[in-house]
Amino acid sequence: MSTPQTSQPMVKAEAVHKSFGPAHILKGIDLEVAPREVFCLIGPSGSGKSTFLRCINHLEKINSGRLWVDGELVGYRQKGDKLHELKDKEVAAKRRDIGMVFQRFNLFPHMTALENVIEAPVMVKGESKAVARERAVGLLDRVGLGDKAGSYPSQLSGGQQQRVAIARALAMEPKLMLFDEPTSALDPELVGDVLDVMRGLAEDGMTMIVVTHEMGFAREVGDALVFMDDGVVVETGHPRDVLTNPQHDRTKAFLSKVL
Repeated sequence: MSTPQTSQPMVKAEAVHKSFGPAHILKGIDLEVAPREVFCLIGPSGSGKSTFLRCINHLEKINSGRLWVDGELVGYRQKGDKLHELKDKEVAAKRRDIGMVFQRFNLFPHMTALENVIEAPVMVKGESKAVARERAVGLLDRVGLGDKAGSYPSQLSGGQQQRVAIARALAMEPKLMLFDEPTSALDPELVGDVLDVMRGLAEDGMTMIVVTHEMGFAREVGDALVFMDDGVVVETGHPRDVLTNPQHDRTKAFLSKVL
């Protein structure tokens, strides 16, 4: 999939650092994600991939550096050379434009699939139930679950729950989708359906950042791939290049274990 070149990246990270107490998790991340790009993050557990994803929508606050989404600073406003943290309400408003799909599906257990998808547009955006419902029905069809609208999460497989979670994120009409290892909690035979939905989003031009262990997906669908280790970007390039001809010894060692 070719990525059109535009002047402004959808996501830009500049010297991003994040610590939890004495643990220095992100050690100066610099990267850019272009609009419509499928950007894959790989690396061992504890390398900082998920933490970085959570910083993009300000679920975690960075300690230093700068992070922009679609040209706007995440979580802060800059006046002169000083950063001022945004109020929670302002952060929440900006977060509406960023969909996030977690490893665990986090669906409301007491709501049907349809109700789960409708909830945020009605409660957060103030949409009418009729408008939200119409879009939700279309989104459940899109993820292959049109016949499961009335089912509760406990009646769905893990893969079906994850597809409902994707539909729920899309219901807010985000400009950016973040996926945090969306298939790692699934039985192997359920992974393909979720990846097919993500493949369809990529074909539709959705900007996506995907933390994944699915190297086949990264190779087929990704436009860019970053290998992270110990809080730094070790190697970056086109997925096929990095996966077939890694340049860094650490990348080679990691890929020798997972490919």
